[in-house]
Amino acid sequence: MWLKDSSIGRKFVMSLTGLALVFFLLFHGCMNLTVIFSEDAYNTICHLLGANWYALIGTLGLAFLVLVHFCYAIYLTLQNRAARGNDRYAVTGKKEGVEWESENMLVLGGVVIGFLVLHLYNFWFKMQFSEIIGSNMGAFDPQDGAAYVRELFTAPTCGTIYCLLYLVWLCALWLHLNHGVWSAMHTLGWNNLVWQKRIKVIGSVVATLAVLPFALVVLYYLGLNIGLIW
Repeated sequence: MWLKDSSIGRKFVMSLTGLALVFFLLFHGCMNLTVIFSEDAYNTICHLLGANWYALIGTLGLAFLVLVHFCYAIYLTLQNRAARGNDRYAVTGKKEGVEWESENMLVLGGVVIGFLVLHLYNFWFKMQFSEIIGSNMGAFDPQDGAAYVRELFTAPTCGTIYCLLYLVWLCALWLHLNHGVWSAMHTLGWNNLVWQKRIKVIGSVVATLAVLPFALVVLYYLGLNIGLIW
């Protein structure tokens, strides 16, 4: 099957799964942003997306997309290295027109995945999973997400550390998306001279829109921690 047996097919799968994950990030970011404006609204969303059948199906679908995207990324990287052979050990300068993100997508992806595990532990495990098994994993009700988010990001010492760690993660995510969105649209056919520069701009805008809501939430609680916000 060409989707797994050809390089173009594998890049096509990478592009589709990547763009699907970007759409999820846009939705998830907007959802999270409500916590700094209305805790009641955020808790309502937590209730709607808790241990409900449609939320569980969506979670499984999302996990499948991440797994496919990650496995194809590793496979394509190994394939490219094998094709280059001994040339990959040659010491060369930075290729003209090649961005740093492009040459380090797997590294950035690894950083994103690593922090994703932490994020799943902090939120999915202690919220949706806790609700599924009917047991609180912390001091808060799984559906009182706003209280839990506030506690996590404003706890003495640990809260500030978590805020800084999440900002590092979001920077890596932005770099990954900045190139990834452009690469996906390029693979899907927007690769002519007219659209070449345009999709680079579109990629940067989409990456910013996907990451900014998360960053605003973290910066809000970081501001609480250091006394810039009362």
